[in-house]
Amino acid sequence: MEKFREHLKIPRWQVFGGSWGSTLSLAYAESHPERVTEMVLRGIFLLRRQEIEWFYQRGASMLFPDAWEEYIRPIPEEERGDLVRAYYRRLTGPDEAMRREAALCWSRWEGRTSRLLEDPQLVARVCGEAMSMALARIECHYFVHRGFLERETQLLDDLPRIHHIPATIVQGRYDVICPMESAWLLHSRWPGSVLRIVPDAGHSAMEPGIIHELVSATDRFAR
Repeated sequence: MEKFREHLKIPRWQVFGGSWGSTLSLAYAESHPERVTEMVLRGIFLLRRQEIEWFYQRGASMLFPDAWEEYIRPIPEEERGDLVRAYYRRLTGPDEAMRREAALCWSRWEGRTSRLLEDPQLVARVCGEAMSMALARIECHYFVHRGFLERETQLLDDLPRIHHIPATIVQGRYDVICPMESAWLLHSRWPGSVLRIVPDAGHSAMEPGIIHELVSATDRFAR
């Protein structure tokens, strides 16, 4: 991100990101606070072990047992103690058919749980061959390596570096992929941040209430 900023010759800019983008936004801003004017974050993901395990090991599975059954299908019983690593082995292995099946099941799980109400068009899009392979391999790679952070609590520990930056946090009340607890924790430790909770939304940035809050936040900063 800093290479892009330098290449485009932008002295300072607003940082906007949702889900994994919120993780990257926080990591970037904490590394280069002098370059950030404001922040708009959605669906907060702090890359803690408990967040990864909630969605990929056990937690969201209790809300979506039907979709979960499809997600775990490619993984033998004896490997289900660490599903992310089991998926990583398949997504990076030499067997092309196995890679495709793993990518499809990983991406379908995310697609089916992204919105408050399941969106067949969204599921179909993320299940396309190129999209599912990219989504699954990139996500799983970073999760296995814990995002290459120095420590699990790094994004929270380094928050004082960006306390002075105006920030709006937008969170769907029923976000299953990135539960609201993380947004609440981030807001509570960031004096001056604004938390906008959308009562009838899940994780997707394309839900009407989420769109409204994101556009409103950027408009406020523009003024």
